[in-house]
Amino acid sequence: MPSTAHGTAARTRLTLAGALASLLVAAGVAGGPAARAHEGPAHAKPRTTLADLAQRHGRYFGSATDNPELTDTAYTRTLGDEFDMITPGNGMKWYATEPRQGVFDFTAGDEIVGLARAHHQKIRAHTLVWHSQLPDWLTARTWTADELRAVLKNHIQTEVRHYRGKVYSWDVVNEAFNEDGTYRETVFYKTLGPGYIADALRWAHEADPRAKLYLNDYNIEAVGPKSDAYYALAKELKARHVPLDGIGLQAHLALQYGYPTTLEDNLRRFSRLGLDTALTEVDVRMLLPATEEKLVQQADWYRDLTDACLDVRRCVGITVWDYTDKYSWIPAFFPGEGAALPWDEQLAPKPAYFAIRDALR
Repeated sequence: MPSTAHGTAARTRLTLAGALASLLVAAGVAGGPAARAHEGPAHAKPRTTLADLAQRHGRYFGSATDNPELTDTAYTRTLGDEFDMITPGNGMKWYATEPRQGVFDFTAGDEIVGLARAHHQKIRAHTLVWHSQLPDWLTARTWTADELRAVLKNHIQTEVRHYRGKVYSWDVVNEAFNEDGTYRETVFYKTLGPGYIADALRWAHEADPRAKLYLNDYNIEAVGPKSDAYYALAKELKARHVPLDGIGLQAHLALQYGYPTTLEDNLRRFSRLGLDTALTEVDVRMLLPATEEKLVQQADWYRDLTDACLDVRRCVGITVWDYTDKYSWIPAFFPGEGAALPWDEQLAPKPAYFAIRDALR
């Protein structure tokens, strides 16, 4: 989930649609009459949602969510109306699902699955193997290879079996590489070697043969050392007939670091391996305060991300990492930054929202 700087230069493309977006900001798009005139009465479901528009292209449009915010009825109304794919932000991670060794708790994940099913939405399940948010019992001791292999297999297969038939896909291994394309020195890599990734995919497939299986990471939107490492690994796994269905590009972007201009080329090369791709955790943060110019630039980036996915047949969908600034993870991890999502803290659509709609039309 964390994101670091992209190397390309920042750009601002003030298109006619972008200029319209800036006028919407000035006119009160953040909750004022202009926004309501554009989308209809307050709290009414739009005539066509982002999910409706994406489905016309054979894509999905999703949002992450987390359990604490599900008590916010205004929030859940839009979450249920606008999207057709939901990702649990934390409720399926290891610390939540196996807080004690061999003792599983699926309460948080089940709540989000239940909410999604009530709204006829699918679930991108996230995540089985990650170096972060691990329970203390796993990180506080040293394991032999045989011990950890058994622990890892049991965790993956118990969780995947619990959600068998209930989820569209799994982020099986999350953030396996460093920025330079070397393997991240996780407890799994150090104890089991790089083969843990293939094992994790095989075990997940055994537990639910119908779920799509992904590798997922940040800063792999552009062609470069880190995305090259995933390309090489994916090519090797496919050659060995390891069950891998897709690559998830998180797309945590920041205006001050520049847009990943080789995104579409990158998506295409994974497609040529016979893999789906998805933009899985999209947000576009900025240095605060948010200005009209920054919001227009942000809208352009959201439009460009959407266009890139639509232009590559095997890019199957886009998920924003929660849809509203009210519940964004950015301010807590990047002090002085934020305003990263298509809806503002008052749950009103921003220029980015309209830019996405324009691209999907």
